Amino acid sequence: MSNGSKPTGYVTERLRIRRRSLLLTAGLMGAWAASPLRAAVAAVGGDGGSARIKALLAKMTLEEKAGQLTLMPPVGGGGAAAFNPAQPGAVFSRQLDDARQMRLGGVFNAGSVAAMRALQTAAAKESRLGIPLIFGADVIHGYKTIFPVPLGEASSFDPGLCERTARVAAIEASASGLDWTFAPMVDIARDARWGRGVEGAGEDPLLGSELARARVRGFQGRSLSDDDAVLACAKHFAAYGAAESGLDYNTVDISELRLADVYLRPFKAAFDAGALSTMASFNEINGVPVHANSWLLKHILRDFWKFSGLVVSDFTGDLELVAHGFAADEREAAKLAILGGVDMSMASGLYLKYLPDLVAKNEVPMERIDEAVGRLLFVKEQLGLLDDPFRRLDTKRPAKRIGRPEHIALAREAAQKSIVLLKNEGQLLPLPRTGKRLALIGPFAAGAHDLVGPWTVFGKDADCVDLATGLRAALGDAASLAVVEGSTVDAPLDGGIDAAVAAAKAADIVILAIGERTTMSGEASSRDEIVIPQAQHDLAVAVAATGKPTVVVLKNGRALALSGAVLDAPAIVVTWFLGSQTGHAIADVLFGKVGPSGRLPVSFPRSSGQVPYYYAHKSTGRPNAKARSVRFKTNFLGLTNTALFPFGHGLTYGDIVYSDLTLSKTELSRSGMLSVSALITNNGVRAADELAQLYFEDVAASLTQPVRTLKAYKRVALPPGKAQRVSFELAASQLAFLGADMRPHLEPGLFRVWIAPSAEAEGVSGQFSLVG
Repeated sequence: MSNGSKPTGYVTERLRIRRRSLLLTAGLMGAWAASPLRAAVAAVGGDGGSARIKALLAKMTLEEKAGQLTLMPPVGGGGAAAFNPAQPGAVFSRQLDDARQMRLGGVFNAGSVAAMRALQTAAAKESRLGIPLIFGADVIHGYKTIFPVPLGEASSFDPGLCERTARVAAIEASASGLDWTFAPMVDIARDARWGRGVEGAGEDPLLGSELARARVRGFQGRSLSDDDAVLACAKHFAAYGAAESGLDYNTVDISELRLADVYLRPFKAAFDAGALSTMASFNEINGVPVHANSWLLKHILRDFWKFSGLVVSDFTGDLELVAHGFAADEREAAKLAILGGVDMSMASGLYLKYLPDLVAKNEVPMERIDEAVGRLLFVKEQLGLLDDPFRRLDTKRPAKRIGRPEHIALAREAAQKSIVLLKNEGQLLPLPRTGKRLALIGPFAAGAHDLVGPWTVFGKDADCVDLATGLRAALGDAASLAVVEGSTVDAPLDGGIDAAVAAAKAADIVILAIGERTTMSGEASSRDEIVIPQAQHDLAVAVAATGKPTVVVLKNGRALALSGAVLDAPAIVVTWFLGSQTGHAIADVLFGKVGPSGRLPVSFPRSSGQVPYYYAHKSTGRPNAKARSVRFKTNFLGLTNTALFPFGHGLTYGDIVYSDLTLSKTELSRSGMLSVSALITNNGVRAADELAQLYFEDVAASLTQPVRTLKAYKRVALPPGKAQRVSFELAASQLAFLGADMRPHLEPGLFRVWIAPSAEAEGVSGQFSLVG
């Protein structure tokens, strides 16, 4: 169950930032110098940190402090060669020497425990002060055992599941020497063109906040010092998902109200759950790049939220201040970033290169350097590295902790619960295991490709179960399945359509496996048209022309605008990128071993031109409440202003009916509680796992409010022919909204309430008044 919470508070004080650094850094220098080490004291404990940290800071040279604040990729790319650009002229012996000379604070995305042990030996045993390195990596949705991409897993609406998969990811990553994961990504994504939406939890801040908390708990475990825990890093702070036109790295121009009410809420949830690191985002906000945004990184994060952890740059994010047109050169970029609140520099090397001179020339106060180093040492201390630098570097441990049977079983469970049934006309699904000839057609029908999904550094497609393998294992007669590629992802195959049509004609039922390849989602993978590529669409048209019942199995990393033969198929299943157990999990759902239980965490638009589209939009003065386009109303010509498949939508193999909404009262006091319930009945012949969702609308307020807002949800297991009353407790405080003064406002008035199967379904609804 989910329960809503009060809107996150916000800071109203401003730091006026001007473009030129003379004005900017003068103000920042004054701010840091006004209370030396004040933030560092907060970061490492009320007394300024442990005695050990104080002693280390006192002994370190300025150059060694700059080295601590330097995080670099492994020489040669390590376990992430495809993600880490090669460093010209870099050799491992030189990186070892950097560790030995304390010119390095950590390494990320290294793939070899042996290499990490060698680096740690140089840092912890051979350097002057013996300060260990921290090893981080992008462990986004699994280490070797790969779980569904986070957007897919969000379809489960199950924080407990997300906590369990993050726990396994931490167990496997820590067994391989890692101390730190650059996850969870908690960016809210409301524009489906943005490729990085695949790494998050979708469009809703309530769901995003709950899954952020769960994943932090899973990664960090009972104690960060345990050898199976990794430090969580909530990213990307902040509003990266609000980039204009869904274009990666693009500008963000946003009101403080929307920033606070939508995009910052999951970060606050992650920090409240104990995340001790965050990553600055690539974007600017209202003209100031985040990597130099003191208002965001100091006033909100530190002064208002009292965040005590570490802020790390994104890959060369500090250097990119030059390309932004905000810093004149690399040296100024380093100054702006450290004064702006970025504690640790990733990949650029700017801090090591420029901080000593900046301090020597009184352009950056030493107190700011000590503050940043103190935070890093605090994190290393919390991870147990100052006590035992090799606690996660046991070369025998990977074999014992990676790929355990219970990990594989969890991957299958998570994949099952991530699958969303969009459409099932004529109860085509579930399919029979015997007695029917099946044709599996499409570029994602078979083969060790596009299984682990985007941002999987250490997992391999070759270790996953493809769809054909999963279907054959589930069928009574594997020979009853014909497999034909039909087309590539974005190009026709010679004779491909002819072969597909022949297979379809020879079959009783077609399973059409189409969608996006891995590289169509993730970083640097924004799409201007979020549609099925033309070659696959042509394949779908040809298969549909055979007249055979068709189940479309979508592989996708975002909401898609479906049309034509794809949309017209009697059954459509969204499978995202499911990871290690892809084929088995899809087969489990298609053949009814388990029922579909996933729900969309994002709205599927009617066309690419409709995005950004999200359910919690405003009414406007000319709303269109009709199921058709109306002139002089809020809709595109020829297009109704609704989703093709809305947030929260997902079918079961049951026949679900909502009825009998009951409110415990029709007037609610400001300190009161309202019970809202509905009867949910399964009139079908199969069991169903239904997700009841509670929404409300503030009908008239001093600031306009969304047409619906999700406040809670509950899962209901319904046997065939059974009914169950589902109740929600709604506190008056949950009706508050952020006002123009950035404070929660609770205003008397009329409210509508729904218990429904999606954000745009009617379900059952009623109304009540807040009084007093």
